[in-house]
Amino acid sequence: MESERKKLIGGVFDNLRRVIQVVHGYSNRAQRVGGLTGPQLWAIRVLSESAPVRVSDLARQMYLHPSTVVGILDRLEAKGLVVRIRSKRDHRVVEVSLTGKGKTVAARSPAVAQGLLLKGLEKLPGNDLRVVSGGLEALVGILGARTMPPRLLFSREVNLPGGGVPVGRDRKH
Repeated sequence: MESERKKLIGGVFDNLRRVIQVVHGYSNRAQRVGGLTGPQLWAIRVLSESAPVRVSDLARQMYLHPSTVVGILDRLEAKGLVVRIRSKRDHRVVEVSLTGKGKTVAARSPAVAQGLLLKGLEKLPGNDLRVVSGGLEALVGILGARTMPPRLLFSREVNLPGGGVPVGRDRKH
């Protein structure tokens, strides 16, 4: 019984290592594509499939808080990769599209770990999704990280209302 537990624990560690290695690899590739962060490249990939799109809809598609997405878009806009256009009919509505430069980056960019995870999780049957969720909740509890702000993978950006980049950090990347 004890050897089975040790095998299971070893398997959990190996699988966590694999997940971290894969996500880190995708993040490094994103950084090589125009110096973008993983979340920025993810936004470009989502926009390449659905633009023009409202900022609020982009946030929903990425499972991020709208203020976090606005921070990502600010940095992409500064790089000339996206453009935001306010609706003439309803000035509260802002749509985002890729620029020509953004489309070029999207066409030559690698897959993004967050996008692969999201699509995979969305395809899981409900019970499997509950098992994954419960397991991750347990790991977060073991590590005492329940109150930790949820940073985007390999990025300084935080997914919180008013999130963006943590206080005291530079917002230029």
